[in-house]
Amino acid sequence: MLMRMISMTGVFLILSGCATIMHGTSQSVGFSSKPTGASVTVDSQPKGNTPLIVNLSRKDNHVVQINLEGYQPYEATITRGLSGWVIGNLVFGGLIGLAVDAISGGLYKLTPEQINAELLATGQTNHDPRNSIIIFAVLKPNPNWERIGELTLSE
Repeated sequence: MLMRMISMTGVFLILSGCATIMHGTSQSVGFSSKPTGASVTVDSQPKGNTPLIVNLSRKDNHVVQINLEGYQPYEATITRGLSGWVIGNLVFGGLIGLAVDAISGGLYKLTPEQINAELLATGQTNHDPRNSIIIFAVLKPNPNWERIGELTLSE
């Protein structure tokens, strides 16, 4: 009887932190930039130059800065959200498993899993289509369309 109780307790403890066991307390996040070779800083800690993969704690949100001389800085936030393993915890580990994963960070998944920064040269601006005029040329206009202007070719 005692042996069976010890065995059951061991199984319970093994399964109690299901997400922590299945995918760990850290997650690999990839960083790339165009152009490559930009420095990556996560939570004010330098991590290296792009392209780069960094293991980050699942427990916290992370602030990322990507910098390259002659280019505007790029900043992003990696956020934590609930992992799908939460359901496994409720089924196998109960509240103890849920608590273990919440404390260790195994309960969470970081998003995005990859950051691709397209760096703009200093002084360059991003094209915003809301501040642009878009012109369409059609061979057969719909007679229900309203004409608001006309382009002519000058020779």
